[in-house]
Amino acid sequence: MAITSLPSVYLVRHGETAWSRSGQHTGLTDIPLTEQGEQNAQGLQPRLSGKTFSRVFNSPLQRASRTCILAGFGPLATSDPDLVEWNYGTYEGKTTAEIHRLRPDWNLFQHGCPEGESIDEVGRRAARVVQRLRAVDGNVLVFSSSHFLRVLSAVWLGWTAAEGRLFVLDTASISILGYEHELSSPVIRQWNT
Repeated sequence: MAITSLPSVYLVRHGETAWSRSGQHTGLTDIPLTEQGEQNAQGLQPRLSGKTFSRVFNSPLQRASRTCILAGFGPLATSDPDLVEWNYGTYEGKTTAEIHRLRPDWNLFQHGCPEGESIDEVGRRAARVVQRLRAVDGNVLVFSSSHFLRVLSAVWLGWTAAEGRLFVLDTASISILGYEHELSSPVIRQWNT
C-alpha cells in the first residue's frame, strides 16, 4: 500500500478556556471557551479546509464540541463519551503547583487522581478509541482535550498509556497520527502545530 493511501487521524485539542489559561486541571467540569478560545477554534477552519474525513468525533464536553463547530465540522461530528478528558477527581480545578503543595511527588501519569481515574482507566478508554479509529476506512478527525489526546497518542503507537507524559499539546493545536509504509507501523506524522 502506498504511503499516500494510508489513513490519518487528525487530533485537535480544544480552544482556550479560563482554566487552560490559568493551568487548572479541567477534567469533567464543562466550561466554555474564552473569547480567545473561540477565535483560535475558528482559526482551525482554514487549516483543515480541503481535507476529507470519513468520520469526525468529538468529546461531548462543550470546550471540544464548540471547537468542532467553530472549525466547521459540527454537522459531521459524532459525540463519543470515551473522548472526555481525564477525570481528575479531587484535583479538579487545581493547578499542578497547588497539588504539589499537598503531594510533592505527584505525577498525573504515574499516580492518577484521588477519586478520579487512574492511568490504566484512561488507557483503557484510549484503547477503545484507537480500535474504533483503526476500523474507519479513511481519514478521521477527533476533537478532545490535552491529557486524553496524549494518552491516546501513546496507545496509538503501542506504548503504555503512561508514555503520554512525553507529549505536550497547546490549545487549538493539530496533531496527526498515521502509518509508515503499512498499517502495522503506526507513527506520529505531525505534532502540536
